[in-house]
Amino acid sequence: MSHNESLGALSRGMFAGLVGTIAMTLSERVEMAVSGREGSQVPGQVGAHLLPGKDPDVPSDVERLNAPVHWAHGIGMGALRGVLGVAGLRGPEATAAHFALLWGGDAALYRGLGVADAPWRWGADELASDMLHKGVYAVVTGVVYDALAAPAE
Repeated sequence: MSHNESLGALSRGMFAGLVGTIAMTLSERVEMAVSGREGSQVPGQVGAHLLPGKDPDVPSDVERLNAPVHWAHGIGMGALRGVLGVAGLRGPEATAAHFALLWGGDAALYRGLGVADAPWRWGADELASDMLHKGVYAVVTGVVYDALAAPAE
C-alpha cells in the first residue's frame, strides 16, 4: 500500500469517526433523557490531566475541555479504524476489534489517570451505558468506513 493510500485510509477513518461520534453523542443524549443520568465529564477530566496548564480539579478547565476532547477523541479513534482497514480487517471483525481497542484503551487510560476506577468496580448501569455508547460508535464508524473504503481499497 502506498503512502497516499495509507493517508486515504486514515482520512476515511477520521471522517467515519466523526460520523460515529455524532451517532454516539445522539445515543448518549437519548439515554440521558430517558435515564436522567447527567452527562459525563470524563473527556474534560482526561484533557485536563494531559494538557499543560489545565487542572482536572478546576471545574472550569474540565467543562471547557469536555466537548473538544470528546470530539477529538472520536475523530482520532476513527483513524484507528482506518489502520484496521489497512491491515485488511472489514465488517464485523473490524468493528469487534475496533470496539475492543477503543473500550479497553479508554478503560486503561481512565484508570491510569485516576479518572475512573477499574471497570469491574463500576456499577452495572455505568458499565452498560459506557459499552452501549462505545458500541454505537464502533458500529457506525465501521459501517461508514467500510462504505467509504469499498471503492478505494
